[in-house]
Amino acid sequence: MPNKLSPIDHLRIERLVWTLDQQLYDLPHRTRVAKRREVRDNLRDAARDVGVAEALRRLGGSRRLAEEFLAAEYGPGPRHSWVAAGYFLSLVPMLLLYALGEAENAFENGVLAHDPHVTGTFTWDGIALLQHAVTFTFTDGHAERVGGAWTPLTYVLWLAGTVLVGRLWRLLPWYRRRRENVGA
Repeated sequence: MPNKLSPIDHLRIERLVWTLDQQLYDLPHRTRVAKRREVRDNLRDAARDVGVAEALRRLGGSRRLAEEFLAAEYGPGPRHSWVAAGYFLSLVPMLLLYALGEAENAFENGVLAHDPHVTGTFTWDGIALLQHAVTFTFTDGHAERVGGAWTPLTYVLWLAGTVLVGRLWRLLPWYRRRRENVGA
């Protein structure tokens, strides 16, 4: 006899589906949405037959299920990670801009500590290889700064770091073919 699902039962199912969805972010969007819908529908059907607790227990947990979906899509073993690449791609510039800005502020504060009413132009070379020189123009202790842009090497390191952190070379067709041939 089918059980009627309570709002708490629906919440328990949605919690598992949401957790599974978070673990499947490396799948293509449409595939991830399809898996989410499939799991939700199957869980609701199973919960009506055997109860929510038993349906969730039989599923075996979201982590195991996510690993199976990812293995089915990309094969077993280490895979690329769009999430890791996205974090590196978005967080590193913020951290680098903050660090470089603080270094520029330290130079400015150093000049003002020496003479609070300084007037003149000063150049800070910046952090070697990462940024261009910064020119400070002081007028009676008020500073304006120009420069400090990233060098091309900084951009190259940023993109290379994104590829390394996300292990994106595993998306290359020759790499995937090689793994499939080794696994066969």
